Amino acid sequence: MHSPPLSPARHIRTPSPAVWAGAVCGALAMLLLVLTVVRWSPLMRLDRAIAEALHRRAVTEPGLVHVNRVLTDWVWDPWTMRALIAVAVVVLWRRGARGLAALLGVTTLVSSLLQQGVKAAVGRERPRWPDPVDSAHYAAFPSGHAMTAVVSCGLLLWLLYRYGARPWLRRTALAAAGVSVLGVGLTRLYLGVHWPSDVLGGWLLGGALAAFATAGYDHYDARRRGDRD
Repeated sequence: MHSPPLSPARHIRTPSPAVWAGAVCGALAMLLLVLTVVRWSPLMRLDRAIAEALHRRAVTEPGLVHVNRVLTDWVWDPWTMRALIAVAVVVLWRRGARGLAALLGVTTLVSSLLQQGVKAAVGRERPRWPDPVDSAHYAAFPSGHAMTAVVSCGLLLWLLYRYGARPWLRRTALAAAGVSVLGVGLTRLYLGVHWPSDVLGGWLLGGALAAFATAGYDHYDARRRGDRD
């Protein structure tokens, strides 16, 4: 006798690429967090070496410092990124895509709460210099600029792909997102307000959150569409 075919509900679902990406980023972020908390010597030495090398260069290039401050305080500032998300939320809401609008808003809020919570829990001090070229407050790990950039750019790119934007627009947006994510991390390091592992931690946590949020919505939407068929 032949076994009856499995019903759709019993099919084994394999995790989507976004889920795998989120899991990898999350695991690496947790590992980096632990190494930071226990002050693992190789990581601390590497952080110090990179930070000192960049600071030595920054103090001799005031013009480049000014450019980095404009980029980090205005172009790639977390509030600039959140403003882009707010515009997307309004547009989606007015078009009736209220589930997507809610996803963007909630994910952005969770990102802010998560980064502040981790900062408070880790309590890592920022670099201190006798001749600082910039200043920043609160704890260092993770970099809020880096994390917000990844979350915001990741959500906006996902929207473009989800709505079938033209290839040239997707490529342009991908390039802009890559420059923004990498650029904001470099500005924080060049200005001497973060350790390299702070920036890496922000990237990883932001990647995990964006990946899980978009994968969760895609799964929910697929099930909703399946129920309608």
